[in-house]
Amino acid sequence: MNPVERSVEVKRRATAFGFDAVGVTALARNAHAAELDRWLAAGHAATMTYLHRQAEKRKDPARILPEARVAVVTLTNYFHGSADSGPAAPGTARVAQYAWSADYHRVLGPRLERLAAAIRDVAPGATTRCYADAGPVPERELAQRAGLGWIGKNMMLIHPALGSFTFIGTVLTDADLAPDLPFDVDRCGTCRRCLDACPTEAFAAPRELDARRCIAYLTIEKRGDFTVVERAMVGDWVFGCDICQDVCPWNVKFARPAMDPELAPRADLRAPDLAALLAADDAEFQRRYADTPFARPGPAGMRRNASATRTNQPT
Repeated sequence: MNPVERSVEVKRRATAFGFDAVGVTALARNAHAAELDRWLAAGHAATMTYLHRQAEKRKDPARILPEARVAVVTLTNYFHGSADSGPAAPGTARVAQYAWSADYHRVLGPRLERLAAAIRDVAPGATTRCYADAGPVPERELAQRAGLGWIGKNMMLIHPALGSFTFIGTVLTDADLAPDLPFDVDRCGTCRRCLDACPTEAFAAPRELDARRCIAYLTIEKRGDFTVVERAMVGDWVFGCDICQDVCPWNVKFARPAMDPELAPRADLRAPDLAALLAADDAEFQRRYADTPFARPGPAGMRRNASATRTNQPT
């Protein structure tokens, strides 16, 4: 097969494995490298020091796997229904949709490995390495260059048919595959609903997120206690935040519920009981949530979040 035929076959197999969209891009230097430097220098990464350590590879993804020539980028839909579900019911809290089911790494990881095996089958002798929201991979940049959408003003990748509720998975490889044309059109236009809807004013400017004011950062990545101001900013979100996605017209009009049984929502994750979260000791927390995204902040982090959201709810 020639490079184009190999790319077509890889995409066909990716679709069979359950991916909702797939594209290929060459590993050129990140066009937003200077913006990343400015963002880090401004302190917008907060305590996520790993982003500083990974910066050079994020700016030049060819350095991640030196022999790699292209990235095969996949999207997996995780939208579970209507956006903007409104305030949490008393005694519960809101959770970002991506955490309503089992840890997505456990779903995407095996699928990406199957895709990597397919690439090696189509291009015998090829080297592959898989990434699912881990490592120094500039996923949204690669997805845009692979033709899978544009990066919106809220920093999310927006696919014109799927919206932004998608997981991005990547396989780096030295296989000779034909790259796709990049998605060069910004379809946000003059819309700024995501920016205006953010309750903590976390966007310093379009496509410039200050993590220090982001509910997702505070409830997932931040370690230690909240300040009084941070506790108030969390609102009724116990894990993550979807507000800037919920109001996006591309999600309101075009996103369709995922039909993937491996990403089926769980009631205890969609609207967790705050009293149960606060009462669970470490062992009980691990029993209930070790296979879920809640494991990221861990039992202490989730108890902190639950305490904050309960305090913020009207009495």
